[in-house]
Amino acid sequence: MQKSISKFKKYPDVLSVKELSELLSISIKTAYKLLQNDKIKHVMIGGIYRVPKICVLKYLGIK
Repeated sequence: MQKSISKFKKYPDVLSVKELSELLSISIKTAYKLLQNDKIKHVMIGGIYRVPKICVLKYLGIK
């Protein structure tokens, strides 16, 4: 578990969809589906998804 948490440290506090997909090891299409279905909390800035890293941790049940 500690190894997987340390993976998060190299990513910024606010993620793009591409970074989200890399972090979770999922496709970009799947990342968009998670966001569109409100599975992971996010914000839209200028029509672009931005995902706070803390929301990803909550989604995974880590925080």
